[in-house]
Amino acid sequence: MPLSAAAGHSRSFWFGLLMFRRMEELLRRLGFADDDARELLREDPRPDALLEECRAELVAAIGSDDRLEPWPYDSGQPWLHAWTLLAALPDTRAYHAARGVADDVSWATLADLGRCAAIDRRLHGAGGLRHSPWLTRHFRGLLYALGRLQFEEDDGLLLVHIPESGPLDPAACDHSFAQARRFFSRREARCTSWLLDPVLAKYLDADSNIVRFQQRFELVDDGWECDADVVRFVFRRLDAHVDELPQRTTLERAVVAHIRSGAHWRCPTGRLSL
Repeated sequence: MPLSAAAGHSRSFWFGLLMFRRMEELLRRLGFADDDARELLREDPRPDALLEECRAELVAAIGSDDRLEPWPYDSGQPWLHAWTLLAALPDTRAYHAARGVADDVSWATLADLGRCAAIDRRLHGAGGLRHSPWLTRHFRGLLYALGRLQFEEDDGLLLVHIPESGPLDPAACDHSFAQARRFFSRREARCTSWLLDPVLAKYLDADSNIVRFQQRFELVDDGWECDADVVRFVFRRLDAHVDELPQRTTLERAVVAHIRSGAHWRCPTGRLSL
């Protein structure tokens, strides 16, 4: 579907997308799997009052940390949130350019859109984008992908996020932290994640990537119970019974064994000097 096919629409956001000869090219750059891209393009992005209202709200909040209300999800238009983010793309890219954000960092950051769409399909068994509040951080210029890790400025703190993009290779993480120090001019970062739960060291080898990653941080609290979050992240399942979970890897076996023991996974916060 060439983008020019939509040129008759009156909504101003289409103008900013005319730089792309084909939407397929843009979606590949944004990390979309082929099946998700095909479904998104089949959903007619006709002018929609909700889309335009959400787009305008998002664009107005670029560069601001003000809280945005979650957008309503309509199963009859499962890709409406994705189209809304795409509609804001020219404004986000312009903001990145004005801040001097390197082009590769800009595209790597925004490619989380396609990754999240793929995760949604795995969680729900059908295509669509349901969890857009997280992605508005990317499109508002608050969060950036710097190599293996993502970093976000929030309430004066530099937060570390760990996307699902492969192993936590120590050298790759070193490179990310070095980039973050230059990019944000910060001396300290914080990470809140179940991957920092010290109990993991009891199940995994001492030289595993996860254990080596958590050893970088000094814990500042013991967090909260997060069994459901761990199951969702490790197995990409919702409301799964522990006996239904596969145990193909050391990590999967650790998650199941810990829950079966009657214990709980926790999500602590750690700090790291850059």
